[in-house]
Amino acid sequence: MVLVRVFINGYGNIGRRLASALSVDKEIQLVGVAKYTIDDKVKEALDNRLSVYVPQEMLGAFKEKGYNVSGSVPDAVKASDVVIDAAKEGGGYDNKKSLYEPMGKPAIFQGGEDRHGERAVADMIHNSRVNYSKAAGRTYVIQGSCNVSGMGRVMQPLIEKFGERIRRYDVELIRRWADLEDTKAVKDSIEWDRNPHHQDDVKDFIPNANLYVDAFKVPSRMMHLHQMFIRFSGKAPSRDEILECYRNEFGVAIISSAKGTGDVRKKALELGFAHGDTNMVHIHQDILRVQDDTVKIGYSDDQTGMVIPENHMLLQSMVFKRSREDALKRTDSLFQLSKKRKTLEEEFR
Repeated sequence: MVLVRVFINGYGNIGRRLASALSVDKEIQLVGVAKYTIDDKVKEALDNRLSVYVPQEMLGAFKEKGYNVSGSVPDAVKASDVVIDAAKEGGGYDNKKSLYEPMGKPAIFQGGEDRHGERAVADMIHNSRVNYSKAAGRTYVIQGSCNVSGMGRVMQPLIEKFGERIRRYDVELIRRWADLEDTKAVKDSIEWDRNPHHQDDVKDFIPNANLYVDAFKVPSRMMHLHQMFIRFSGKAPSRDEILECYRNEFGVAIISSAKGTGDVRKKALELGFAHGDTNMVHIHQDILRVQDDTVKIGYSDDQTGMVIPENHMLLQSMVFKRSREDALKRTDSLFQLSKKRKTLEEEFR
């Protein structure tokens, strides 16, 4: 078996999760992870037997602190077949120009990077539910953010079932302020995004959707909550017809008794899910409403955890060029999404 050599350029909330998953994928040789700051996460990475690479100019500083790093970031990029860029938002473009393009290395970027304009890093945003096969053989692809990935998982089954009966989507993204691992304070404020990127990002892979998105940030660390209003031509489908769209959907759980996003997150932690992630969206059927021509679906979205299996699916398409059916089996085997879904649906009946 020829292993694909993957380097994760960054070791924040996404990089740490990717490293945990890819280090046990038998088809991948994890070259290592990049660290740009000297903090306790360096020790964590080394304790997890990961090779750590740092900026060339910081090699001495890391070694002075007693960290046995493996080399510089350019060394790791050179040794890899593909890079998963997990840099802080906006850093991917600089990495592309200074490292990936000069070395001819393919790269996957995260949802905070630009798709359009002077700092665009790729001409495609990936969503495994919608455009999985289009990524095959591409050099640069953006993996959609957690919110964007979640909208694709919820919208596409509706489109396939109801098609032109759908006239419009209005989505309110109620976003958590920070992740559980973040040290920054959670402000006692509800703030709004004047120009959410999520609307344009989703329309990148569902171009004909009549979609309107508002985004609000609330003082929580426990997941996002989306309120999606779908307006139909004529009478809307029944509640049961809507739920039937998701009975067998990969990465979607249908739950009833959770009182809030914190219930779901705390249950994931209690059950010992890696990093406390469910890696999916959870449709809260107790707040699903149908009235006249409108359906309202409320679902929680597992922020950072959502995009980790999505990155793995993207690797399956972009690098391995596998069918979506095969990729789903491999990703499910690695992340145990089907098992997690069954467990959560039993816990929140």
